[in-house]
Amino acid sequence: MNDSMKKRLEATKERYEQIEKELSDENIDSDLEKLTKLSKEKANLTEAYDLYCRYLKLEQEVKDSYELEADPEMAELAKDQRKADQAEMEKMENDFQTILLPKDPNDDKNIIVEIRGAVGGDEANIFAGDLMRMYQKYAEKQGWKIKLLDASLGAAGGYSSVSFMIKGEAVYSKLKFESGAHRVQRVPKTEASGRIHTSTATVLVMPEAEEVDVHINPNDLKIDTYHSQGAGGQNVNKTESAVRITHLPTGLVVACQTEKAQLQNKEIAMQMIRAKVLSYYQEKEDAKRASERKLKVGTGERSEKIRTYNYPQNRVTDHRIGFTINQLDRVMEGELDSIIEALIHFDQEQKLLEEENNG
Repeated sequence: MNDSMKKRLEATKERYEQIEKELSDENIDSDLEKLTKLSKEKANLTEAYDLYCRYLKLEQEVKDSYELEADPEMAELAKDQRKADQAEMEKMENDFQTILLPKDPNDDKNIIVEIRGAVGGDEANIFAGDLMRMYQKYAEKQGWKIKLLDASLGAAGGYSSVSFMIKGEAVYSKLKFESGAHRVQRVPKTEASGRIHTSTATVLVMPEAEEVDVHINPNDLKIDTYHSQGAGGQNVNKTESAVRITHLPTGLVVACQTEKAQLQNKEIAMQMIRAKVLSYYQEKEDAKRASERKLKVGTGERSEKIRTYNYPQNRVTDHRIGFTINQLDRVMEGELDSIIEALIHFDQEQKLLEEENNG
C-alpha cells in the first residue's frame, strides 16, 4: 500500500473513532442537528473503516506468520496462510481506491424529476409518460416512495410535462445520470401507416434542495395563483389553489396543482424551485470543469442525447458509455439495474483515471 493511501485510511479511521466518541456522549440526543450530521458522516465512513480494520488485522497476521514459520511443524501452514492473506490484502487495496474516491455530496439526497415531451408531438408526450412509468416501476423495486408534483397531460396520452419526487435511500446516487434527451424509435399508436418514428423526451434529475443548500431572495420570486386544471384544460376547483413560481434572475419556472390547498401547493412549488435553482448553478459549475474532465458520463444537459430505446429490435443503447442491452421490454418495466450499474462503474473508472493523472 502506498503512503498516500495509508495516510487517507488512517485519517478515515481516526475520524470514524472520533465520531463514535461524540455519538456516545449522553448529551448528543439534545442536539438533533448534530446527531443527524454525525450519523450520516459515520454511515459514509463505515465501509472504508470496516475494510481498513480487516486489512490491519491481516497485516498483523502476515507479520506473525514469519514467527510461526520458525516452527517446522507450522512452517507449511504459515506460508499458505500468509499467501492467502496477502492475496486478500491486494484485493482490498484495489477496493480502497474506489471507496476513497471523493463522494458526491448529493448522493444521499431525494430527487425531483422533470420529464417533458420534446421532438415528436403526441408521440413524444406518450413516450414521456412511458419514461415516468419506467422510473415509477424502478422506484417500487427499490422500495422508494414516489409523489406526483405537477403534470400537464398530452392530448393523445402521456404528458407534455410531468414533475415528481422520489424519496428513499441514496436515490440521487442511482438516478443522477438519467438527465438528458431520451430518444425512442418505434411505430407510434397515432401512426396509421406503420412507419417507425423517432421522438424524444427530456429528463432532468435534481437533488432535493433544503433552504441551507441554496439561498433564494424572496424578492427574486414572482408567485402567481390560478385555478387548477384537469385534462382538456377545464377548471377542477373554484379557488385559485394552483401555484406558479418564477425565479426572476434565472427565468426558471415551476408550477404545482396536485394539492387542494394553495399553501400546500406553494410549499411543494418552493421545493421544486429550490431544486431547480441549485441544479441550474451546479450545471454552470460543471460546465466550467468540463474541459478539465474530458472523459465524463455526461453533462446532464437536456440537449444531450444520452439513450435510445429501439422497440423493433427490443434494444436500449446508452450512447455515453457505448452500453447496449437487448431487453427493452424489461427495462421499460423498471429493470434498470444493469444500465445504472454500468454508468456508475464507468464514472468511477473516470474518477480513478483523473486521480492517477493528477497524482
